[in-house]
Amino acid sequence: MYEELQKQLTDNNVTLVAVSKTKPQVAIQELYDLGHRIFGENRVQELTEKHEALPKDIQWHLIGQLQKNKVKYIAPFVDCIQSVDSLALAQVIQKEAIKNNRSVNILLQIKIAQEESKSGYKYENLIEDIDTIKSLENININGVMGIGTFTGEESITIEEFTRLKEYFDILKREYFHANENFKEISMGMSGDYALAIEHGSTMVRIGSLLFGSRNY
Repeated sequence: MYEELQKQLTDNNVTLVAVSKTKPQVAIQELYDLGHRIFGENRVQELTEKHEALPKDIQWHLIGQLQKNKVKYIAPFVDCIQSVDSLALAQVIQKEAIKNNRSVNILLQIKIAQEESKSGYKYENLIEDIDTIKSLENININGVMGIGTFTGEESITIEEFTRLKEYFDILKREYFHANENFKEISMGMSGDYALAIEHGSTMVRIGSLLFGSRNY
């Protein structure tokens, strides 16, 4: 499955983040041995444990909601924090990045889902904060991320993906036109990644298609 999926994504210039949350280290190592290097985790403790145990050239993405007091645990090594949903969180990432003498890649998570349980910046609040976030020198803003509503209604999913692409286009045009690194739209998971690609995704977060059903 991995080789077939990777070829499909490569042909569409889409990056695969293999979502390995709750999966054992041996499963990650198996995918690593096939050549994959980008993995996504939801929880800080699980991420730090896997980072310590697995090859150091893995690019770890934190894709779950991040508490400010836990940034310090991943700041030394995380490649990208996809779930930046407030100015306060961005400022803590900046502080911890400075402590570790490095820059941290981030995506701005924008709320597109109808469910209250889904986190993310309200777009209007992001616009209020965007200039301040841009001024944080140890943060690289590489694009946006969104999580769609868990629904069987394809029309809802398409509307949400279309909206996230529109938000990205506005941000790129009005705030990041000179920033060639602002290019990622992280949207789409195992059940809807094909729709996401059709509507502008450059990065998909896929777990169950690669690893099977999740263990909780």
